[in-house]
Amino acid sequence: MLLVFLHVAPPNPLSRQYSRQVNAWVFPLFEQNWRLFAPEPESVNRQISARTMHTAPNGTAQVSGWFDLTAVDTAAVNHDPFPSHTAQNMLRRAWNSYLTTHGGDDHSRSQRAVMIQQYLRNVAADRVAAHRHGAFESIQLRVITLPIAGPPAAGGPSPGAAAPGPAGTRYLPWWKVARHATG
Repeated sequence: MLLVFLHVAPPNPLSRQYSRQVNAWVFPLFEQNWRLFAPEPESVNRQISARTMHTAPNGTAQVSGWFDLTAVDTAAVNHDPFPSHTAQNMLRRAWNSYLTTHGGDDHSRSQRAVMIQQYLRNVAADRVAAHRHGAFESIQLRVITLPIAGPPAAGGPSPGAAAPGPAGTRYLPWWKVARHATG
């Protein structure tokens, strides 16, 4: 509670002195923005999948098949009359924050970028571990982006309506996940 208070309170000597620690704890879990009141509609659909890697006793790497994390979130929302905010937004927001801090090259250029990468990795690893059994030491994400067609021109549907662009697939690097190494 104290850290959240220092984050939202007007600037003062205490909040300035401990701003790094406060921000490390508050972001991205309690990030504030105005999207609740003026949301930006999504222009793409994203399917985020993960696969894991485990080193067998003989030293060979065993790579799992892709596991659709987005489908798990969608199923949790579709079949629950009161879905949690976490089920609806945690993975999507983690990915959007990763895109904002890393761009297209997957290199962390700030402490915030490192923290967001760790957050995305942990969300994905926790989701995989909750639905699949077995040990793994590394995780890789694949994000398939499917653009959404624009609305038809004013006056109704027309052949000139904006067509969606091509789908894109992005593979993130393999990340070590030590806490899931003992399954």
